[in-house]
Amino acid sequence: MSARRLREVLVAEVVRAALVQTSWTGDKESMIKAHEEYARQAAEAGAKVICFQELFYGPYFCQLQDPKFYEYAESVPGPTTERFQALAKELGLVMVLPMYEQEQPGVLYNTAAVIDADGKYLGKYRKNHIPQVKGFWEKFYFRPGNLGYPVFDTAVGRIGVYICYDRHFPEGWRALGLAGAKIVFNPSATSRGLSAYLWQLEQPASAVANEYFIGAINRVGIESEYGDNDFYGTSYFVDPEGKFVGEVGHDHDPELIIRDLDLNLLDTVRDRWQFYRDRRPDAYGDLTKP
Repeated sequence: MSARRLREVLVAEVVRAALVQTSWTGDKESMIKAHEEYARQAAEAGAKVICFQELFYGPYFCQLQDPKFYEYAESVPGPTTERFQALAKELGLVMVLPMYEQEQPGVLYNTAAVIDADGKYLGKYRKNHIPQVKGFWEKFYFRPGNLGYPVFDTAVGRIGVYICYDRHFPEGWRALGLAGAKIVFNPSATSRGLSAYLWQLEQPASAVANEYFIGAINRVGIESEYGDNDFYGTSYFVDPEGKFVGEVGHDHDPELIIRDLDLNLLDTVRDRWQFYRDRRPDAYGDLTKP
């Protein structure tokens, strides 16, 4: 038996997973400390994997266009990654850390680092689709991702990441499924009135189309120093039948959301629908043309 297959056999069929939706505390260090406490609470409750919100240790500064916010960027892996590697190892917790990455001066990405339960840094995903609309001036801050759609072998199985605006593009969801993702996390910062009508539609539809679990995370509150975006929380897990796993998170309050994900459902749904068998990639060539 290959090492990868042995790892898959040893992964628990039911995974207790956690999401964090929270409000801006006012500075980077207190945000990091708040998320360390959320991770400890999740582990104490039995969670084995946790994902934080988009750009978790900072405000959502993309409501403005000001180079002073470049100071939030750091290397990935780097000091924050290493800090959470130590915590992941202590808690036995797989962690997804959405951060502002500086690859080199002037080369910046919206990135999520993935850490395994033994504290090992597994790699990162860089947000591929970058918006540039009122309240979300992201092209001022980020280059489009250039690492494709990686899937990571973790202690809870194969997981993927798709960040915020990415969720409007079905191609990446499918790429993650083709690469074997069982759980995909979508850390976000999305505002009341803009996309609320899509929030509880797109991810459930994508979970059904691609036959895996999705954890959708959104910030909460108005970060008035930076703009009037009203982040509406309502974070959730959704299963491959499009059903919410437990209640959806509160639309105003910070919350640690912990749910049990039965990975046995993946085989049940894939055997029922056979979407991957019945794909026609030979007929999709025109979809990749500009």
